[in-house]
Amino acid sequence: MIHLYYGEGKGKTTAAIGLAVRAAGAGMRVLFAQFFKDGSSSEIRILSALPGVETVHPGLHYGRYRTMNDGQRAEIGESYRTLFAEIASRAAEFDLIVLDEAVSAYGYGVLDRAAVTDFLRREGQNREVVLTGRGPAPELLALADYATEMRKEKHPFDSGVTARRGVEY
Repeated sequence: MIHLYYGEGKGKTTAAIGLAVRAAGAGMRVLFAQFFKDGSSSEIRILSALPGVETVHPGLHYGRYRTMNDGQRAEIGESYRTLFAEIASRAAEFDLIVLDEAVSAYGYGVLDRAAVTDFLRREGQNREVVLTGRGPAPELLALADYATEMRKEKHPFDSGVTARRGVEY
């Protein structure tokens, strides 16, 4: 089935990590792929150490999409489409595939939309697929079997507290 964790609140990636850990604990094979992240977040260290879990992320990272120049956006698009094609070609090796921040990458157009929706229609019938990010397109919501919106009520960032290692990253 297809799981969608989206919204402006904290917890999207955290929920996906929890499901990945649960699946690994049940003996499932897990692929945890990240977009718009460089693989240095704390969760990658522990996920990579778990039996049956593989982590991947793009080779390029320029920070937030909104702050990238056109050349960086083009490079990111090429890198992300290549990574997604590799994930799609290896899907049968896994029981659970997490596509962290894929909702955002889809929304910005750096992932081929037809490739993503075709992948979801096909693989969502054969394995668990999780997508996280902000602003899901209507077609992603329509394809999802689970759709959970994370909505911020209050966050320390609003008071000037920066992201904290082990909590936000």
